[in-house]
Amino acid sequence: MQASISQPKTRARRERSSFKGIGRAIKYLTKYGRQAALPYVFLVIATLSQLAVPHMIRNVIDAVTSGFLADQVLQALDKIPASFMSMALPKILNALSYDSATTLDQLKVTLEADLNNAPRALVTALVAIVVFALLRGIFSFLQAFWAEKNSQSVAYDLRNDLYAKIQGLSFAYHDKNQTGQLMIRATDDVEKVRLFIGQGLLQLVGAVILLTGTVMILFWSNASLAWTAMPILPIAIVLFGVFASISQPLFTKVQQKLSTLNTVLQENLAGVKVIKAFTREKEQQAKFRNAADDTMNQSIAVSRLFTFLFPLVFLIANLGQAAILYVGGKQIIVGTLTIGAWQEFSLYLMYLFFPIMMFGMIVTQMGQASASADRIFEILDAKSDIVDKPNAPRLPAVNGDVKFENVTFRYVGGGDPVLKNVTFEAKPGETIALLGATGSGKTSIINLLPRFYDPTDGRITIDGHDLRDVTIDSLRSQIGIVLQETTLFSGTIRDNIAFGKPEATLEEVQSAAKSAAAHDFIMSFPDGYDTHVGERGTTLSGGQKQRVAIARALLLNPRILILDDSTSSVDVTTESHIQEALETLMKGRTSFVIAQRISTVMNADKILVLEKGEVVAQGKHAQLMEEEPIYAEIYNSQILAHQNDAVVEVAS
Repeated sequence: MQASISQPKTRARRERSSFKGIGRAIKYLTKYGRQAALPYVFLVIATLSQLAVPHMIRNVIDAVTSGFLADQVLQALDKIPASFMSMALPKILNALSYDSATTLDQLKVTLEADLNNAPRALVTALVAIVVFALLRGIFSFLQAFWAEKNSQSVAYDLRNDLYAKIQGLSFAYHDKNQTGQLMIRATDDVEKVRLFIGQGLLQLVGAVILLTGTVMILFWSNASLAWTAMPILPIAIVLFGVFASISQPLFTKVQQKLSTLNTVLQENLAGVKVIKAFTREKEQQAKFRNAADDTMNQSIAVSRLFTFLFPLVFLIANLGQAAILYVGGKQIIVGTLTIGAWQEFSLYLMYLFFPIMMFGMIVTQMGQASASADRIFEILDAKSDIVDKPNAPRLPAVNGDVKFENVTFRYVGGGDPVLKNVTFEAKPGETIALLGATGSGKTSIINLLPRFYDPTDGRITIDGHDLRDVTIDSLRSQIGIVLQETTLFSGTIRDNIAFGKPEATLEEVQSAAKSAAAHDFIMSFPDGYDTHVGERGTTLSGGQKQRVAIARALLLNPRILILDDSTSSVDVTTESHIQEALETLMKGRTSFVIAQRISTVMNADKILVLEKGEVVAQGKHAQLMEEEPIYAEIYNSQILAHQNDAVVEVAS
């Protein structure tokens, strides 16, 4: 009941808008010092160049209008009779806003100067416009280049940090998280954060600079018109703030739906052979379609929000522009505002509306980036259950004396323990066989040895060293493992055998392969050890993959060897070859062997019979046959089944 209550609270907490993640991502820029500041320096220069252009356009218009007006007035003065000049001059001076004491000669000199200066003023203003346009173009390019370079650097760091973190997280974490969801965070989520840092953040800073500079210029040039435009600013800012807080949780849901879609795709691609073998294409296609529908519907919900936002912002902007047209028009009519000044104010007004419009795109990008950043740092902040203690020493070269002392283990979030009070000792050089039904705890024991998990209670020691007191790397480097599920990597056979020891020579690789009965089939390929195995080793058979995995473990020459049902995928002949090689190689090593067939563990120094997580019997084969009915029952059932199979084979 308690868990069911806390889960919705956690979900609700995650769905609240939070921009802490994107703030942490932006801090990655601080690693690059001056390089991180370059785009913003270039941005300031480009924005100042942009802000200078409307004033130059005003100068062009004023030069043209003043020259035209001067020419028209001079022509009019020549046509006015001298007898009427005394009455016309005061009206002309008043219309031109000249001092009433100005004489006719002074007026003509001034007008002729305006007429003569107009072409020069026009050329000067046009040259200035071209210069500022070039400056803006050059510094906009530099700004975009360095912003892109910085954003790619941040994405590089985030991906590497994510990969290192995912690699360092314990098996318990991977048990609870799907591969597809981890992949989408390292790819799509990182890309959304990168786009915001490379574009959105720069646009945001640029919009703020442009908005601030425009407001200052508007008040400096015409305060009354500026006050008319100001009411739209707080309304727009509040509007975008509200939409940002609403949109961020919606973008988080989009990424969650996309992760689910990616998980379905990844699972289907990995299991395409199984899907085709069981003719489940239609069912899996329906599953993918449902995930795609959920993703699409969530994306449409976000789009619906912004299709309401942008028309509302345009409405507010148009209302503000209508008010300014009315006030500015009245000023032009009464002569307190020139056409050039009006054009200048109109252009700056566009600079006022343009950042407001940009905020819509910025809010969209920021919402996506903040949702993705939260998901990225959710992984980076994850705590691993298996970590080195502070100042933990390295495990010295071991002899292989392994002890389990009252070990109890349950998986995180699990119910009953999968191991209960397991106690046994493996002396150096002994082979310990683990026998039991599926789910009896065999795999859990071998998972505890290399500290893939830690015991819930009790302790495990090697040569007296508690596994939790030494470094993980030094422990695992002395353990060779062949897991039941064989995993090979894209590359050559030689690369896969030398995976744990890349510096190994070809002779060492071949020696390990021969010991694992793999050399002959490797040499049957045209390229031998340089044969590419394909993704997950798809070009090799199950038995071949398993023998390569055994060779990979043997190349390390480990003091402790773990074989998890390592001959389950090979035929009887190949199994006998591998068993002979393993018996030689296990001499002098402490070996733990899991096998479903009892015939493969009869020669072990100690056989542990497990049932429901408990060691119900232990000893050698002969001893167990006499004293433990459970073991005898398992032996007899397998031997009889084997004999019956042999009889059927002979009869056929």
